[in-house]
Amino acid sequence: MKKLLITALFTSLFFTVSAQETEQKKLQDSTKIEALDEVLVQAVRVEADSPITHSNLDKEELEKRNLGQDIPYMLNYLPSVVTTSDAGAGVGYTYIRVRGSDASRVNVTLNGIPYNDSESQGTFWVNLPDFTSSVQSLQLQRGVGTSTNGSGAFGASLNLLSDAVSNEAYGEIANSFGSYNTHKHNIKFSTGMLSDHFEVAGRLSTIQSDGYIDRASSDLKSYFLQGAFVNRNTLIKALVFGGREETYQSWNGLEDPEKLENDRTYNTVGMYTDEDGNIQFYDNEVDNYAQDHYQLLWNQRFNNNWSTNVSLNYTKGKGYFEQYKEDEGFETYGFEPIEIGGDTINTTDLIRRRWLDN
Repeated sequence: MKKLLITALFTSLFFTVSAQETEQKKLQDSTKIEALDEVLVQAVRVEADSPITHSNLDKEELEKRNLGQDIPYMLNYLPSVVTTSDAGAGVGYTYIRVRGSDASRVNVTLNGIPYNDSESQGTFWVNLPDFTSSVQSLQLQRGVGTSTNGSGAFGASLNLLSDAVSNEAYGEIANSFGSYNTHKHNIKFSTGMLSDHFEVAGRLSTIQSDGYIDRASSDLKSYFLQGAFVNRNTLIKALVFGGREETYQSWNGLEDPEKLENDRTYNTVGMYTDEDGNIQFYDNEVDNYAQDHYQLLWNQRFNNNWSTNVSLNYTKGKGYFEQYKEDEGFETYGFEPIEIGGDTINTTDLIRRRWLDN
């Protein structure tokens, strides 16, 4: 009996130690992968003891606030940050100011790659709806920071790191509902580590909202797909992500004091006067745009002190905004005036689309 008891105790201890070793190995593997991931943004981030004023947000903190609003609204509780929204609900066109500087002075990077528009230097978060669901961590540096991507960092630097490689397979479905008929639905997955070296992860999202402002609706779709190879000191990631947006324009704002006092949701965009002199609104005054991002990231660690990071990226965007225009001159569009019954006509009402392919 004593012999049997000792054998059982030994077996129990053996399995306990084995389980602890397995968990410790998983923890070490996760730590190793996370460390390799963090090198992707090492050049644009600062440490806790840096003299640069900054805030760090990890995935857990972001998930608490991620109800479908754009990234600026994930940051609006941080010091010196002011956010605005065309539609008034934080969905669609949203903007951020840091210490009074607008978005053209806030340098934004995704995995160390510049996100600011190359022409306007602004950032259009509407093109990346629900990107927060694919962010592992972010850092906001207020004032002049460590950005290596030019003078756009005069006001602030915001750098985002996309999802880390997951050791464990998982699937996730999330739904959010809010005011003004706002709702978000997404699905995420990861294969976990395959053959100890490979992982594939992805996300699909859709967000709709009627907006607080009249007719300021949003219909947003986005995706994120990541393939990764991990070795002892090597991390290679290939990412494809992007979004499709159709938003009713609401960027005019209100200047009429009476409207501000009594009808704050009034939207002048799309307004025209019909044949009977009544004010009408064109129902398809929309902004319709799609943008796709392709990134290839390679991090190689040689030892605890030396590593290299190489990245390639390509961004493709195409879309238009549609407008109803009254009394537009023919010459503006390259047409000659026309004569009908002895009368010369040189203006017309029209619907136009202005395209962007970049």
